[in-house]
Amino acid sequence: MADQTGTLRPDLAVIARHVRPGTRVLDIGCGDGALMAALRQDGCDVRGIEIEGALVERCVSQGLSVVQGDADNDLADYPDKGFDYAVLSQTLQTAARPDRMLDELLRVGTRAFVSFPNFAHWRTRAALMFGGRMPVTRALPVSWYETQNIHHVTVADFRELAAEKGARIENEWFFAGGRPIRRTAANGRAEFAVFELSR
Repeated sequence: MADQTGTLRPDLAVIARHVRPGTRVLDIGCGDGALMAALRQDGCDVRGIEIEGALVERCVSQGLSVVQGDADNDLADYPDKGFDYAVLSQTLQTAARPDRMLDELLRVGTRAFVSFPNFAHWRTRAALMFGGRMPVTRALPVSWYETQNIHHVTVADFRELAAEKGARIENEWFFAGGRPIRRTAANGRAEFAVFELSR
């Protein structure tokens, strides 16, 4: 089967390459369903939750199994270990309680993938230090009053949260300018990060 990951956002492409074919996946905050469609091509049984009605309609029109819901509240309706993987891409920072969201991911999935913009990236720091204003960058493309981000998380913060929650980091990937970068000094160099976790 042709590799569909070339058209995905970099964090989604990494996730798609590391999900075993034929497994059960829950994509939380699935957006337009791009990851779900790629995983379906690999024979995965993929389900999605999305809060925005227009995106749910777009997914359903593609034949994807997506329900409209709020992950902050609706993950409680899913059974323990009902999925091989739970995916939360670019959504953790919008959760009311990211710590509780991580618990829910690791409850419903045997493994979890989490990606997020890194608020410790050097451009973000520079915008605050030299401009005195909240940054607008590739990873954070809208002004502070338009963003859905309500919690600012860094690579170092996430590693600490995972440790507090007893989660094991199985893999981690970092990106800047849409390209993978090395782990060295990722807290300052990465625009966004992807973690694979288990418990």
